[in-house]
Amino acid sequence: MNPPVFIGARIYRGSSYGARHPLSIPRVPTVTDICRALGWLEPDRYRTSPCAKPAALLGFHSADYIAALLKAEDTQAADPEFGLGTLSNPVFAEVYRRPATATGGGLLAADLVRHGGVVYNPGGGTHHGMPDRANGFCYINEPVLTIQQLQAMGLTRIAYVDIDAHHCDGVAVAFHGSTDVRMISVHEDRRWPFTGPLDDTAGGAAINIPVPGGFNDTEFDLILNDVILPAVAQHAPDAIYLQCGADAVSEDPLSRLTLSNRCYLRAVQALRQLAPRMIVSGGGGYNPWSVGRAWACVWATIADEEIPDRLSPETSQILRNLTWARKSQPSEAMLTTLLDPPREGPISEAVRAGVAALTTRLRTESR
Repeated sequence: MNPPVFIGARIYRGSSYGARHPLSIPRVPTVTDICRALGWLEPDRYRTSPCAKPAALLGFHSADYIAALLKAEDTQAADPEFGLGTLSNPVFAEVYRRPATATGGGLLAADLVRHGGVVYNPGGGTHHGMPDRANGFCYINEPVLTIQQLQAMGLTRIAYVDIDAHHCDGVAVAFHGSTDVRMISVHEDRRWPFTGPLDDTAGGAAINIPVPGGFNDTEFDLILNDVILPAVAQHAPDAIYLQCGADAVSEDPLSRLTLSNRCYLRAVQALRQLAPRMIVSGGGGYNPWSVGRAWACVWATIADEEIPDRLSPETSQILRNLTWARKSQPSEAMLTTLLDPPREGPISEAVRAGVAALTTRLRTESR
C-alpha cells in the first residue's frame, strides 16, 4: 500500500474569484503552508497537481460547455448561457486552469490509490458543477470525474460521502440511479441549492441527511455511527471518496451549522477502515482561519501526525497573516491552535427522526 499523499499546486496562490467573492480567501495555500511548517509534508508525501486537459472533462461535461469555459478564460467575457459571469461564478483570470487543476489533482489521486492507500486533494470537492454550466462556485465537477476515473480503472463500487454544508447536487445528477455509486450527503436543510431532502433517493443511489441549523458534534456522531458507517459498510466499496467541505463549522459565514473540526477527523478515521482506497477532498469553507485549521487537521489524521496543543510562533504567524474582508475576526485560540474544542449539544427531533427513517431504510435494503 502506498504512503499517504497530499496534492497541491501553485495556481491556488494569488488566484481568486474576485475581491468580493466568498472564495477571495486563500485556502489550499494556507493548509499547505501550515502542514509544511509543522514538518508534515516531506517531499515523498507531496505531488503537484497537473492541469486536466479538456478531453479529460468530457465524461461528465458537454463539449460546448468546456469550449465556453476555455473561451471565457481567453476573452475574460461572460457567457450567461453556460452560467459564466454570474455573482456566484464570475469570470476570472484562471477560470479554466484553476478548476481544471483541481480536477487534475482528482484524476492523479485516482491513479495513486489504484493499489491502495489514501490521497488528499484539498483543492477538489467542487460538487455543484453541472454537465453544461457552472454552478455554486464550481466550474468543473471534480468528484464526478474522479469517481469516473476510479471506475474506468475497474474499481466500480464507490462510496461517496459528502459532509459539506451544501447538498452535492451535481454529483447527484451524475450518478442518479446508480447501483455502483452510493452517495451519502449530510447538509443543511433549506439551504442553497435546496436539493437533497430526506426522501430523495436519487433513484436509489443516495442517502440524503438534511440537518437543521445549530447542528452539533453530538448529532454528527449519531449520524456518522448510525447511518454513514453502516451504509458504507453495506455497500462494500472498492474505494471511498470523502468530500470534506469545511463550511459546517461554527465560524463559517455560509451556513448555520455549529460543528467543531473534530467531526471531520472522526469521519476520516472511521471511514478509512471500510475500504482499501480513499480519496479525501476539500470543498466549501469560507472563513480563512477555520478552513485552514480544519484541512490541516484532516491531513494530520490521514498522515498519522500528532496535532500539537499549541502552535509554534512561526506556524501561528501563517494564520495571523491572513486577512478577511468581513468584520468578524478570529479568536486568539484560532490563531494559536488547530483543533477546535468539542461542540456537543442536544439531539434535535429533526435529526433523531431522520436517523430513525434512514436506519429503517438500511435494514430494509440489507434483507
